[in-house]
Amino acid sequence: MALFKIEGGHELKGSVTPQGAKNEVLQILCAVLLTPEKVKVNNVPDIIDVNKLIFILGELGVKINRIDKNTYEFQADELDLDYLKSDGYKKHGRSIRGSIMLVGPMLARFGKGYIPRPGGDKIGRRRLDTHFQGFINLGGVFRYNKEERFYGVEAKKLKGTDMLLDEASVTGTANILMAAVLAEGITTIYNAACEPYIQQLCKMLNAMGAKITGIGSNLLTIEGVDYLGGCEHTVLPDMIEIGSWIGVAAMTRSEITIKNVSWENLGQIPNVFRKLGIVFERRGDDIYIPKNKGYEIQSYIDGSFLTVSDAPWPGFTPDLLSIVLVIATQAKGSVLIHQKMFESRLFFVDKLLDMGARIILCDPHRATVIGHNFEYQMKATRMSSPDIRAGISLLIAALAAKGTSYIDHIEQIDRGYEDIEGKLRSLGAKIERITE
Repeated sequence: MALFKIEGGHELKGSVTPQGAKNEVLQILCAVLLTPEKVKVNNVPDIIDVNKLIFILGELGVKINRIDKNTYEFQADELDLDYLKSDGYKKHGRSIRGSIMLVGPMLARFGKGYIPRPGGDKIGRRRLDTHFQGFINLGGVFRYNKEERFYGVEAKKLKGTDMLLDEASVTGTANILMAAVLAEGITTIYNAACEPYIQQLCKMLNAMGAKITGIGSNLLTIEGVDYLGGCEHTVLPDMIEIGSWIGVAAMTRSEITIKNVSWENLGQIPNVFRKLGIVFERRGDDIYIPKNKGYEIQSYIDGSFLTVSDAPWPGFTPDLLSIVLVIATQAKGSVLIHQKMFESRLFFVDKLLDMGARIILCDPHRATVIGHNFEYQMKATRMSSPDIRAGISLLIAALAAKGTSYIDHIEQIDRGYEDIEGKLRSLGAKIERITE
């Protein structure tokens, strides 16, 4: 077990480059199973969740060549399909939620896909119905072993169809999309997720020979093909890490430049942070955040105070609501945080209350934050990271707090952030990883 020791209250300065996007690369890694040819993937983040999925691919028989720290070449030409029913697969598959996206490409190429009920963040119910209903619509036969909590889908040949998803699930859209590219005929997916990471997956699949139109919209049309070939793909920068660095700069009142952010793929993120009063500017493809004396939350035209809520793309991503909540604790003004998607994601606020934050947890989905306007510096404490996003939010709070804080269970943070303490130290932060 490891923990972070953070001496808060220090001003930071410098530049950071965000890692490749976790939520994109998990899809891309699963897509390498669709072809026996080589697939080169650039900007792969060196984080726990990604490394777990790469390990599973290796155990499945995928040939893996790590060219450098963040560049890999994969070839899925000689797979051991018996591994899908092994105890090892059941153990490792359930350790990462992204493993669910192995089912679509396996079903498309080999006529069968299996997965144990996957794990991930403990942030509330995250159902899989959208995935499996999509496979059933394509002609798959679904079964579930309740004792082993093991899912399976099989089909002799998938056939294209029209479907309306019950929710705009990102992983559900990706999974169904990867199954449909090798199906017979034409598939339309309405109410599809259209996040930049789904757009990236579509572009990669088209580079492999797929025929997907409607990219960037919520209506995807896929004309099935018989074969997909190899390609080279570069993963976008992680928009959640970018938002995290904006939070670090705001809370520590520091001058920070975030490099190579892919501005055109940030969606509502800049607008939401500006509504919180945070000043920054675009410099080429970088975000420059000057040192601030404080920031004031905007109100609506009628004077009512701001609500920040999550929504499917192009709405604001739920993964940044925890960071917005922490930023608001030192703002001037008040804001209502409305987490619509996950009913357990706001439960980390008790740790912020221990630090002196003024937060009213209205219910599992809503919290009202009354900012201190930096008139009161939150105090250090010992806390535990419950999930990736809450963990990084608590780390941001600790960087701004008075005194020395400790954060346990930092493997949760490591699941989504590559060398976070190294990047923070390069900016001047006083942070240390301690192994107990």
